[in-house]
Amino acid sequence: MHATSIVVLTGAGISAESGIATFRGPGGLWEGHRVEDVCMPEALARDPALVHRFYDLRRAALADVEPNAAHRALARLDAEWRGELLIVTQNVDDLHERAGATRLLHMHGELKSALCAACGGRREWAAALPPGTVCEACGAPALRPDIVFFGEMPYAMERIEAALSTCDLFVSIGTSGAVYPAAGFVQTARHWGAATLEINLEPSQGSFLFEESRMGPASVLVPEWVEAVLAA
Repeated sequence: MHATSIVVLTGAGISAESGIATFRGPGGLWEGHRVEDVCMPEALARDPALVHRFYDLRRAALADVEPNAAHRALARLDAEWRGELLIVTQNVDDLHERAGATRLLHMHGELKSALCAACGGRREWAAALPPGTVCEACGAPALRPDIVFFGEMPYAMERIEAALSTCDLFVSIGTSGAVYPAAGFVQTARHWGAATLEINLEPSQGSFLFEESRMGPASVLVPEWVEAVLAA
C-alpha cells in the first residue's frame, strides 16, 4: 500500500543484533536478577544501590555497541520520507539517535537520562548515577535512572495513541508482543483502519494480530522494507 502516515514500534530485537542483550531468555539482562529486584519502584526503595548499579552498567555498556543496519534504515526513512512518521521505541539505548533518527520517542525512558523523583525533572546523564545524586533543578538528592519501571506509566502515551489513530500503516520491529501497553498498539492501529506489518526474528505473542508478518533478521528485513517504502 502507499502510506502517508506511519508509526513504527521497535523493541529489544532490533538492538540485539548490535550486541545489546535482551532482558528475557537465556543470557538476558534479567538472568540472575529478578524483575522485582531491578525494575520496580519497590526495588528502588528497597535497594537503591543495586538498582542504580544495574543501570550504571547498562549505560556504560552503550560505549561498546553501534547502530546496525536496521537502525540506519529507519534513520534513512526519517530523513528521506516526506509523510508523517513516528518511531516509538521500547528500548532505553541510544542507537536510534546515533543512527540519525529524530522523529523518535522513548516510551520506556532512556539510559542516558536521569529523572528527579522529587520534582519530576529530566536531564541528560552519561556518567554513573549513585543514589543520593542531587537534582540541579530543585536541590533534592533524588535523581534516579530515567527508566519506566513496571507499574509506572510509559511516556507520551497520549501522543502515541493520537499517532496510532491517524496512521495508515503500523509496523512492529523486534518486539515480543508480551509487554503492555505496547503489545496492544497493533489492535489500536487496526481499530482505526491502519494496515499492520510485523518484522521479527520469530513469531511474537501477537503475530496473529498482524495482517502481514516477515520473519528474519531486522538488519536484513528493515532495510528492504524501507527501500520499498521510499520507492513507492
